[in-house]
Amino acid sequence: MSPRTRRERGLAIFQILAEREVHTQGELVAELNARGFVVTQATVSRDIRRLGVLKLPSPDGAPRYVPPDETLVSQNGSGGDAGRALEHLAAAVRESVLEVDSGEALLAVRTPPGLANAVAITLDRARIPEIVATLAGDDTIFVLSRSAADRRKVRRLVEGYL
Repeated sequence: MSPRTRRERGLAIFQILAEREVHTQGELVAELNARGFVVTQATVSRDIRRLGVLKLPSPDGAPRYVPPDETLVSQNGSGGDAGRALEHLAAAVRESVLEVDSGEALLAVRTPPGLANAVAITLDRARIPEIVATLAGDDTIFVLSRSAADRRKVRRLVEGYL
């Protein structure tokens, strides 16, 4: 598909997620098809990963897809939404992290296949000052901290949500 079509499909996915709760990829496929996009579950799965869409528990506990919210934390890292960013991080860790390990300067966070990017996005959006950067593969995230002490703090934070 052309980048324009992929972009339009991504915007449609965000619009659907803003309008109603979506619990399965099948629901998202059906809604996109109803809007004139011819997609398969595999395409939607790739779009979800590419867009950073997360699967988090709704207030009633049922898992649902939510878009990454760039307004969770203000640019300077303060504001009332910081707690919400940490709630999203806690939910992502509980749902997706299998193991945490560390070396001298890096923390390795393991997830099931395909979920590392979503968890890395929630780490980035939480704007934890001890984290310099994250790098996500398919099932592993490397978290770079400023110091060994910062790495230990981040590890305790992540493991605290498990």
